[in-house]
Amino acid sequence: MPRDMAQDTSIYDRRESGARSYCRAFPASFARAQGSELFSAEGDRYIDFLAGCSSLNYGHNDPDMKAALVKHISQDGLAHALDFHTEEKEAFLRAYEANILAPRGMDYRVMMTGPTGTNAVEAAIKLARKVTGRRNVVAFTNGFHGMTMGALSLTGNASKRGGAGGGSLNDVTHMPFEGALGPDVDTLQVIDGLLGNPSSGIDAPAAFVFEPIQGEGGLNVASNAWMRGIETLARKYGALVIVDDIQAGCGRSGSYFSFERAGIKPDMVTQAKSLSGFGLPFAALLIKSELDVWKPAEHNGTFRGNTHAFVTARVAIEKFWADDAFEAELAAKSVMLTSAFKEVADLIEGARLKGRGLMQGVDVGSGELAGAICARAYEKGLVIETSGARDEVVKCLAPLTTPDAILREGFDILLEATRGALAERAAA
Repeated sequence: MPRDMAQDTSIYDRRESGARSYCRAFPASFARAQGSELFSAEGDRYIDFLAGCSSLNYGHNDPDMKAALVKHISQDGLAHALDFHTEEKEAFLRAYEANILAPRGMDYRVMMTGPTGTNAVEAAIKLARKVTGRRNVVAFTNGFHGMTMGALSLTGNASKRGGAGGGSLNDVTHMPFEGALGPDVDTLQVIDGLLGNPSSGIDAPAAFVFEPIQGEGGLNVASNAWMRGIETLARKYGALVIVDDIQAGCGRSGSYFSFERAGIKPDMVTQAKSLSGFGLPFAALLIKSELDVWKPAEHNGTFRGNTHAFVTARVAIEKFWADDAFEAELAAKSVMLTSAFKEVADLIEGARLKGRGLMQGVDVGSGELAGAICARAYEKGLVIETSGARDEVVKCLAPLTTPDAILREGFDILLEATRGALAERAAA
């Protein structure tokens, strides 16, 4: 359990931008990490159920990735190579082709974008407009796609959109995600009705962009039938299908891609967060070969393709995705998470389980209660965050490699924190 967390934060208050966020909820000064555990400068131990917001799916400092990276650096391997050919990029592409694309029958070009997920989203909508000659893009309620202006225009959250300061967030039509209008409303029918009406005022779309599991939006899960329905509508209206698999990808949903079980064939797929395997900046856009109409340097970036990330990503792919063993482990852990969150939900009247795979949580009904639970959990040594339109969902993004014993320990803390938050609310 953490000791006294008081520390001198004056340098942050004095010099760091007000945009900082996670450090406000988790103010410890973290010094080192291993697997699913964080350690502060004072030596306090925390269980990590955040994992770099799903950027550390394989845990902190995986020994095999670390060894490969240290070897690369010690031999003066390139750190920055623009989009030159390098041995490291070739090895990554071969591993990705052999272990991710080929077994799934996928024929995608891999476009190296800037280093974060929003860069991949920007490239996707830019290419969709270039291919189709259309401007309008259909995005969905509660979706989150990034903070640069194009990606932000796809994002639904009002506070995130407010960061644009009144700047233009146009050329996007927001449609209802599955379940957004209640369980009795078929949102596919609503979308079809609007797009099929020549007087709806909605321009023909260049693309549909959606997350199979809405991470920041509250762990809303699209059914396989709904995803197939979106693909059908896209083909009907001459639009492309872009799947944002940045947070739900790389195993987080229980399979490498979160849309696999739906059997759809997206035209583009965004990848980032855990793509490097080690927490290094790395984002890419998968593009169906026939749609890769870019001219050289028509979309680029100084840091497209991080050589250090190629090294660790290749190790991650070969270590975890060369066969079905890891996916089987994820299936077992998913059942454990569902059971553990049910224990939390049973304490709260009206609470609902959310999510899928290793991306699960519980809707506790209010952002105030969810925030109180997470704050108490942090005080007891667990880092866990909220999500949802009103921050009403307590969300677990523990590393996929977290041992069962640590998962149970973390959920014991969460249960204790929930009981404490409920008792405090009852006494108020």
